[in-house]
Amino acid sequence: MCFHYNQSKSVQDLEKRFNAEFEKTLMYRPSYYNGFQFPSTPVITNERPEKIQLYNWGLIPSWAKDDSIRKNTLNARIETIHEKPSFRNIINNRCLVIADSFYEWQWLDEKGKQKQKFELILPNNEPFSFAGLWSEWVNKLTGEVFHTYTILTSEANELMSNIHNSKKRMPLIVCSDYEKDWLGGKKLITQNEKLIANEV
Repeated sequence: MCFHYNQSKSVQDLEKRFNAEFEKTLMYRPSYYNGFQFPSTPVITNERPEKIQLYNWGLIPSWAKDDSIRKNTLNARIETIHEKPSFRNIINNRCLVIADSFYEWQWLDEKGKQKQKFELILPNNEPFSFAGLWSEWVNKLTGEVFHTYTILTSEANELMSNIHNSKKRMPLIVCSDYEKDWLGGKKLITQNEKLIANEV
């Protein structure tokens, strides 16, 4: 799973790394993001791959009556996105969720009363992107339009199985050479094997 990540890079750094123009730069603040606060974070969508936009974490399907569902859609299991009502109609709405680290907690006892926090990064702390899906939802009471996303997860690799030893899941990090391919609808190629774990 992935409920906490960090984005510390500047607008200029992200524009250079992803070869895209940042929209609404005055609303962006490099930050530590807690998914349960449903923050507005930088993403690149397949609909506008030349732009870095700010979308809210916690996907709200277009059919949702209200936004309460988003606490359950921070992540989406890639194995079941074709089956789940929240995701099956938007599997072609692909996005890159921009980050430079994420966090998981290792259980030190059977019930998880004691935990060790780890920060996961790529070599040289380079920025990367999670594979995500996005949706557009209209609040029927106010008419306000919300753009939201979920982060895709898979079974954990060997490193993450040792760290995230309660759920054994991990977010999918798109290989930088294949980010455009992911947005274009091609097969997902990840670089999760390059992750480095640091105790926090």
